[in-house]
Amino acid sequence: MDKGNITHQSLITDMSINTRTLVGAKWLADAVKNNLLGPALRVLDTSWYLPKLKRNPSVEFKERHIPGASFFDIDQCCDKTSPFDHMLPGEHEFADYVGDLGIGNDTHVVVYDASDFGSFSAPRVWWMFRVFGHNSVSVLDGGLKNWLKEGHPVTADFCKPAPAQFRASLHRPWVKTYEDVLKNIESKLFQVVDARAEGRFRGIEPEPRDNTEPGHIPGSINMPFTCFLDASGLERPPEELIEMFRGAGVDLTKPLCVSCGSGVTACHVALAAHLCGHPGVSVYDGAWSEWYTRAAPEHVISEGRGKHV
Repeated sequence: MDKGNITHQSLITDMSINTRTLVGAKWLADAVKNNLLGPALRVLDTSWYLPKLKRNPSVEFKERHIPGASFFDIDQCCDKTSPFDHMLPGEHEFADYVGDLGIGNDTHVVVYDASDFGSFSAPRVWWMFRVFGHNSVSVLDGGLKNWLKEGHPVTADFCKPAPAQFRASLHRPWVKTYEDVLKNIESKLFQVVDARAEGRFRGIEPEPRDNTEPGHIPGSINMPFTCFLDASGLERPPEELIEMFRGAGVDLTKPLCVSCGSGVTACHVALAAHLCGHPGVSVYDGAWSEWYTRAAPEHVISEGRGKHV
């Protein structure tokens, strides 16, 4: 992956031929320095945190962000009729939301977040764009953490971009429902990988949401999202990722569905599999918060309390 200097021509080439899944801080800093942000290139701060961290991402964005970035709120760009957190919105809702951020179908979108991990929620928004048919989307490798580490500037200034027209087309096979995952326990048509921490997966550490016990879906495989990142928060190289999937018992030549607590960090698995050449990972959007609510006790596998009638 080339992280060298960016020019107007290289930007066009990236967009028209093969948008890179990951872009480095140096690449993006050059784009900012050369005033290339605009209708052809938009940057989104997609920060979101679990409530227990008591961090307000929209307030933090107003205090500091990458110059030229806009804020993408996954709790606003969602299905607000659902009882579960930040479920995917409809096509029109997504199109209106991103269009209001100045993003059109020809825009190269770079997403990042300000997590201490280096990346936390950005892969979710990367996957959202892709599931709605927009492949010109990249994740800033290492997020704001590495942006700052490399000495690049941040600002509190914000100028709302001019709205654009965006057309969304949902790729439905990449979205799994509770019913899909329930049937899969017997049919085993796809592998299920859970990105939560091992303790939550095993059922011996608490879930961050009230009225939800830890545990996992029968037959699912645990790959905590943090394992895909190195100590500095950068994505591990594909050769390492391939070995990690192999070691976990995941066959990247077969269908793969990912889950977590509420469908956010699951997308780290989707991103990693994509970097390894997987044609398209599906996400169980309701994730563990829905599964625990709806599943029968025998379908909540736990070394801890589990679920009782």
